[in-house]
Amino acid sequence: MAKGVGPGHRATWEFWGEELRERRMKAGLTQDDLGRRVFVSGGYIGQFEQAIRKPQLDVAARIDEILQSGGFFERMCRKLINKSPYADYFREVADLEALATTICEFAPTVVPGLLQTAEYARQVTVAANPFAADEYVEEKVSSRTDRSRILADATRPEYWVVLHENVLRVQVGGPGVMAAQLEHIAARARARELVVAVIPCVAGAHPSMMGSLKLMEFEDAPPVGYTETAFTGTLLDDPAVVKKARRAYDLLRVAALSPEASLALIESAAEEFRRCARTT
Repeated sequence: MAKGVGPGHRATWEFWGEELRERRMKAGLTQDDLGRRVFVSGGYIGQFEQAIRKPQLDVAARIDEILQSGGFFERMCRKLINKSPYADYFREVADLEALATTICEFAPTVVPGLLQTAEYARQVTVAANPFAADEYVEEKVSSRTDRSRILADATRPEYWVVLHENVLRVQVGGPGVMAAQLEHIAARARARELVVAVIPCVAGAHPSMMGSLKLMEFEDAPPVGYTETAFTGTLLDDPAVVKKARRAYDLLRVAALSPEASLALIESAAEEFRRCARTT
């Protein structure tokens, strides 16, 4: 699978990329030529053509102008974006996750989407959307589990996760759901797919108490941050703001237990939920 494109839309984005390559070559332009004219690198054009990266609408519009394609690329881009299972404010973040070389994440109350099991994701989705149809819920669950596949990819990013102890204690679904979720996190940590640290409740006040935080680094682009609250999220690309977010994350890691102690706490909490599940 091309990195950054979910299985439900890959073929369509591949068609977009194939059309771009064909029309670019007919125009006698190299990837670098077209990139210069639409203000991106030739490498980006190559990633568009391979369906690795999804273009922004303004880039698609500039491609139409240069290739004289009558608005084809922008129109198709809009249709594909509208099919996205993600909220407007999260679409670009989901694409960036798949391109990141390093992801650092902090979660104060809920397991991060990249680590959620299907049943945990289902319970979270239903809690936020109590009147939603089953089809809507399953689409959200599927999109979340699809995102998590980047952690098993051969080119997976380094993934650092700081969880507040609340994440381990707040029961989402029944005790069996929580036991399976915490066991899933522990298994991925033991497989060295991620490094996890837990901030204990006794640590008191800490940065980013009002919402989650994600930092992403890339090979060919500046780092970005992302913060999220209950109803919206904000992508941070101002270097000064990203630097402040980086400092906040460093302070979170200082407040956390060591990875070894954190893993022991996660496994202990999982066992408590497992015992509870056996007795209910």
